Amino acid sequence: MAGEGDSEPRKSFKLLGFLDVGTVPCSRESVLYGSVGSLVVGLGHFLATSRVRRSCDFAVGGFICTMLGYWFYCRYNLAQQRIRQRMIQEGMKNKLLFEGSSLDPEKKQMGNGGSDS
Repeated sequence: MAGEGDSEPRKSFKLLGFLDVGTVPCSRESVLYGSVGSLVVGLGHFLATSRVRRSCDFAVGGFICTMLGYWFYCRYNLAQQRIRQRMIQEGMKNKLLFEGSSLDPEKKQMGNGGSDS
């Protein structure tokens, strides 16, 4: 009985019918931060003006701005992280490839340091 629940595919939440929040990177956090942003902006505007309809409009605008802002910030950081990861993987591959050969940069550095003294 307990094993049956593990084999089921995970149910996903689709925002606007096409954005799968569970699988698209940064989408879950963007929606969560957007909802908190809309709550803060809408409640703040309501407490300042006591106008319900206008506060709801500000809440929707706050949701959109916060969600898009965090989306771009998160995607930019994700792209930078992937670039750094690729550079590290290439460096590790080159280290294994050139280790012990005449093209090994560490061997050249150690050879120059020993001849200077």
